[in-house]
Amino acid sequence: MLSTLSKSLRGVAFAAAAVFAGSTGATLAQSKVAVITPYLSQPGTQFYVEAFQAVAKEKGWDVNVIDTSGDVAAVISRIEDVVNQGVNAIVINVDPSQVAAGLQTAKDAGIPVVGMDAGSDPLLATNVTSDGVAMAETTANFVVDRIKAKGNVVMFVFDAFPPVQIRGAKADEIFAANADIKVLDRITPDVADGGIADSRAKMEAVLAANPEPGSISAVWAAWDQPALGALQAIEAAGRQGEGIVITGIDANPQAREEVAKGGNFEATVAQDFTGIGTATAEAVAKLLAGETLADAVIFVPTKLVTKDNAAQ
Repeated sequence: MLSTLSKSLRGVAFAAAAVFAGSTGATLAQSKVAVITPYLSQPGTQFYVEAFQAVAKEKGWDVNVIDTSGDVAAVISRIEDVVNQGVNAIVINVDPSQVAAGLQTAKDAGIPVVGMDAGSDPLLATNVTSDGVAMAETTANFVVDRIKAKGNVVMFVFDAFPPVQIRGAKADEIFAANADIKVLDRITPDVADGGIADSRAKMEAVLAANPEPGSISAVWAAWDQPALGALQAIEAAGRQGEGIVITGIDANPQAREEVAKGGNFEATVAQDFTGIGTATAEAVAKLLAGETLADAVIFVPTKLVTKDNAAQ
């Protein structure tokens, strides 16, 4: 009788486990996730949002992508909106320190928030990104080698966004370590329209202020849009023959095309945008399943792109 009872209890337990598993699976498939960013006009952001959406579709999630069109402050109210709407998870692509009030609202409601190329913060479950320090080391050292550690460098930075800010800080450090390299200008372009147009305008001003051939040795850009804008300015001024070295970061399609030509735009770093979006989705999936993420930052590998591999 005990044996029969034991078997019956085991049968009930297995049935309950199966029901729970089925219920959990259904819950995950019905999950609502909000993705919020001010930077959807940037190609990199578009790529990893699309990759995230692809994985989310496979998992059956209801995903709402919210673009605040360059308005960082608006992210706070959008977070509060989706919390009130009862989402199960939130993904942000913005400096978390600038939207702390919104993140606190999500935490108070028990809703996990994941950074997708955002920045590390105690209010985030994790941040999925590329190693900005390593990327900046790669391109800044490329510049140092190409100009033989001597000359004037123009930098394009964006300190308001942590993943880009740390790139600029590392490049600052590397250029400062070379006594014969001078940072001629450190420019923060307007990125409201993507960043190319304003970077071109600002580079045109730098070229006009430094008209002598050889007065500018290189342009180091913390991402590809300013590098492309600087290239346009240099070509429009007819100064592409001066050997001004340009580097970027992201390896977006337009940048790859220019690098492949073997002109002034000599190098960029390929981030795995699909990998970032996919890894972010997998991190969200674990959180939705009740798991705790061990790492505050998840790095996705990168690689240097030059004319030798730009077409790959």
